[in-house]
Amino acid sequence: MDGTETRQRRPEELVLPHTLSPGRLSAASEDGPLSVSESHVVVLKPPGSELSRETALSIGLQVIVPFLFAGLGLSGAGVLLNYFQHWPVFVEVKDLLTLVPPLVGLKGNLEMTLASRLSTAANTGQIDDPQEQHRVISSNLALIQVQATVVGLLAAVAALLLGAVSREELDFAKVELLCASSVITAFLAAFALGMLMVCIVIGARKFGVNPDNIATPIAASLGDLITLSILAFVSSFFYKHRENRYLTPLVCIGFMALIPMWVLIAKQNPPIMKILKFGWFPIILAMVISSFGGLILNKTISKQQYQGMAIFTPIICEINSISARVLLFLVVPGHLIFFYIIYLVEGHLVPNSKIFVVFYLLASLIQVTILLYLAEVMVRLTWHQALDPDNHCIPYLTGLGDLLGTGLLTLCFLINWLLRSEAELDGISEAASGPP
Repeated sequence: MDGTETRQRRPEELVLPHTLSPGRLSAASEDGPLSVSESHVVVLKPPGSELSRETALSIGLQVIVPFLFAGLGLSGAGVLLNYFQHWPVFVEVKDLLTLVPPLVGLKGNLEMTLASRLSTAANTGQIDDPQEQHRVISSNLALIQVQATVVGLLAAVAALLLGAVSREELDFAKVELLCASSVITAFLAAFALGMLMVCIVIGARKFGVNPDNIATPIAASLGDLITLSILAFVSSFFYKHRENRYLTPLVCIGFMALIPMWVLIAKQNPPIMKILKFGWFPIILAMVISSFGGLILNKTISKQQYQGMAIFTPIICEINSISARVLLFLVVPGHLIFFYIIYLVEGHLVPNSKIFVVFYLLASLIQVTILLYLAEVMVRLTWHQALDPDNHCIPYLTGLGDLLGTGLLTLCFLINWLLRSEAELDGISEAASGPP
């Protein structure tokens, strides 16, 4: 055991201390054993006993609407990314594009793991008691604020290092802008999406719906929109005020100074403190993996042969990451629906080749198949190691989903461009060899 939270919850996590508090104990004789009244006896159900009664149909009905809603949100995020890439700050500070996948991936690394922990707490009855609910929610929100602040800064450092290796130059004014924009974006997005996850889990608990089935798609639908918008507007603000050399360093220092306060809040929940101490490796490694996907996006998005790639990037990276085996049959029709929506909105940027559509769908199926296989393997390994899959598997799958999605999408655009160029050359050669 390395101190990481395990899936076998300890008794105090199952609200036993609160349920068996002195005020709830029946009177005991002076020399007799301490007894508990029958009305206060707690019967613990095995975690997942309620979920085992769910059928594939019930899960599908719960997920299909949020899944389609997520696709619409991600389609909008793709349109926004294509729009933002032409803003002056994104043109001047190219490394901002490298930041997009890791910052958007924080939704999977932090908010999805938050939703999974809260869903587990809801399914085991931990948040039924108001006092325990406040303790669990506040400590979890404090945890993701610490993680978002630190990982946001590290994501900026990773983007700068990758950019410096490829360009062999480093502008300190752009370094400060990138770091401040990344930290604020990660912080604000984590807070907004964290509150959204809390509302979803509590609401789903009250309506008798499994929050695991709806939290992920809803967060995916709004997470990219929120994160991209915050990054664009915050970075533009700093770009307009770049003459003020003290603004960006003070912002970074101010947000880092809040970390001790979040740690104090998280201390009220010992399992959360274990995650805070030992749960950094998965999210940092996932951020590094996503950063390589961001580097691919940065190097290709402005080239003519990859025109329109920005629109599809959020969809292929995120939709396939939230797909489950019960919804595998929705991948192809779902992508076709979202492809058609994007074609209606941004038709002049979308390749109209049938070959591209075939390769795009094939890439989506390849990505989903790989992620599903890795998910099963990783969950079995984490269970075998007595680790919590919520905190270890989701970040890795998110980072790999970003890298696979961006890489496969780049390959689709490249193949389409090569085939189109070959067809144009054949047409020119036929015209040249024709009768005079």
